[in-house]
Amino acid sequence: MSEKKNSIHNHTHSDHTHSDDQAHSQLPSDPELRVKALETLLLNKGLIDSRTLDELIDTYENRIGPQNGAKVVAKAWVDEEYKKRLLNDATSAIRELSYQGRQGENMVVVENTPKVHNVVVCTLCSCYPWPVLGLPPTWYKSDEYRSRTVREPRKVLSEFGLSLDPKVQIKVWDSTAELRYLVLPMRPDSTENMDETELAELVTRNSMIGTGLPKEINE
Repeated sequence: MSEKKNSIHNHTHSDHTHSDDQAHSQLPSDPELRVKALETLLLNKGLIDSRTLDELIDTYENRIGPQNGAKVVAKAWVDEEYKKRLLNDATSAIRELSYQGRQGENMVVVENTPKVHNVVVCTLCSCYPWPVLGLPPTWYKSDEYRSRTVREPRKVLSEFGLSLDPKVQIKVWDSTAELRYLVLPMRPDSTENMDETELAELVTRNSMIGTGLPKEINE
């Protein structure tokens, strides 16, 4: 995998064939189709109203899903041997915590350091690690995020409220239908006395995508 300063764009012609590029960029993945079909069915039958549905989606998008990834991150922060396994073979290490399934079959974890900040995108569609992050947020699937993150990652991150030191290198990892990325953010300062459960509470969804940072302990 080739790397460039400020941006890494790893899509190759082997990732997606020309014949399915357009369809892949427009059609949701199988789990998304199922979710949409279920949503339509529930609304049409009057079994659920739109407000309740929005609350459910928010729960799975922002709370339940990312909690899995947060536990992975927290374990890596406190267990150096687990961290080594996670960076070496993320799929197997994540499976140790019983997180696996569709859209998480092949995982790679990239680690933030004081000199390098990682951010994840999918330029062709919205490939996303469902088992550890839940449903992808709307902005992740937007054309603007998918195109601009590769071209101008520092500016995009600043629009998320994340201003990095100019000396910090930004690496952009382009997910594919075959491979999903998860960012391992740096552990916040002054958390030496916190246990794994407490640390997991500091991990945000955006920090695992790379568009944010973990919470500070005074937040």
